[in-house]
Amino acid sequence: MIVPEQWPWQAARPHAERLAHTVRPLLARAARAAGPPLAAVRGQLGRLPRRGPLTTLQYTAAASAAGLALAVGVASAAGPWDATGRRIAERDRAAALDHPGSRTPRTGTSGSGTAAGEPRPAASAPPVLAAAGAATGTVGTKKAPPGAKPLGDVLKPLLASPALGDARAASVVDVATGRRLYGSGTGTPLTPASTTKIATAVAALSALGPDHRLTTRTVYEPDTGELVLVGGGDPTLTAHASSGGWASLRTLATRTAAALTDRGIREVKLSYDTTLYAGDALHPIGVNDNIAPVSALSADEGRTDGSSSGPVTRVADPAADAAGRFAGFLERHGVTTTAPGPSRATTRARTLASVVSPPLSAVVERMLTNSDNDIAEALARQTALGTGRAASFAGGARAVQDQLKRLGLPVTGASFHDGSGLDRADRLSAGLLTALLVEAADPARPGLRTVLTGLPVAAFTGTLSSRYGGDGAAGLVRAKTGTLTGVNTLAGTVVDTDGHLLAFAFMASGTTDPQAAQSALDHAATALAGCGCR
Repeated sequence: MIVPEQWPWQAARPHAERLAHTVRPLLARAARAAGPPLAAVRGQLGRLPRRGPLTTLQYTAAASAAGLALAVGVASAAGPWDATGRRIAERDRAAALDHPGSRTPRTGTSGSGTAAGEPRPAASAPPVLAAAGAATGTVGTKKAPPGAKPLGDVLKPLLASPALGDARAASVVDVATGRRLYGSGTGTPLTPASTTKIATAVAALSALGPDHRLTTRTVYEPDTGELVLVGGGDPTLTAHASSGGWASLRTLATRTAAALTDRGIREVKLSYDTTLYAGDALHPIGVNDNIAPVSALSADEGRTDGSSSGPVTRVADPAADAAGRFAGFLERHGVTTTAPGPSRATTRARTLASVVSPPLSAVVERMLTNSDNDIAEALARQTALGTGRAASFAGGARAVQDQLKRLGLPVTGASFHDGSGLDRADRLSAGLLTALLVEAADPARPGLRTVLTGLPVAAFTGTLSSRYGGDGAAGLVRAKTGTLTGVNTLAGTVVDTDGHLLAFAFMASGTTDPQAAQSALDHAATALAGCGCR
């Protein structure tokens, strides 16, 4: 998630008001798990107006209450704690891992009754998520209130909507137990569109680790006096004056100019190296405002309007564009360059300066929140590099699929052709999408957690910021959207009225009205949020 450096009060007020009016249902759910500590907070929120603007005092109360609600909710979900200050779940997990067989394989039937092929919880999942199940009974059961409908009775009519085309699939899984609560065509491979990015994120994080960083550097060739700008595949490299915490081409120029000046060099032959990546740069869909040619060197994703997300015309050669801008920054520091051209750094080259991206976990969050195709393709190539494959469209796609298979995920029938989901030949199943989300929630895999935290929040962030504003699911649904002509998908998580965290995936192909299809999927996710179903 990208956080602006400054957020003026007037711009913040509408968001604060939405937060205040949305936090009531969130608080009610947290209270069922956290109990008495939230009573005072409910009282504070009860005095807020249900509509209309907030006074400064009311805003402060809302912010404080929301913060306390979040703190208590997190503490409850993470606890309980033992007398030594160690989380009991962690102690239990350590004990479980000391005994062979404490975690069953993903094939066959587990001791919890999970059917073959369904996602399974880690040994520590019930203790960690005990608070979420405390209000409804024993963890691992779905105890519904009297008169509650079966989940299938709620979802089937919604997913039968004609707006969802001629092919559809759905999967809903209880994250704490790994038990599938609803399924329809869960193993049928369909076109996933941008929900493919969930798979790319899991593969990249598991192959490279959440702390992995991408380096852009400059090197000096002592034999030829050539300065080479070497691309490291960082899709978040920016040339903007305010970098927002991302690696800056301006910073690299400042450091490079200082290193050259120290050597008494004021004029260089400039070139750039993009050989980290292989194969075609142009995505199979051709020239498109949704993605730039994929290069190991680019600045601001080759955008031509100063934007940071969404479709926009891109430069034809991102590497040449970045090198040209870099030359301009050097000249501001008194270093004159030739017109840059492509080259390849030799093993004799001496590194002058470098800049590194934020951790991969932050890059993944940005990709998912904004549905960033350029980042997705870069991460697929980085996964290929990390697993010994060529950093091309084909190599990245193969690396993602191999990595998911290595994790034991149900990839039967899956077919990857890119990392972004722009390729209509991609195929994923609803069962695989929910399995990916459950894997990301596994307490044994904390490095995958940003797959969940990066998902857009209904009515608040990213590609869901303009959706769910008029229903009760605002702030409760977190999901990755997917849209191509004739394809609409939605996959993410939601907390139901019993406090259960559910992973869901809804897929539809052959749709003819994208707005109607999107609305139908949103209604299904909203139904999950409001359901205390069996």
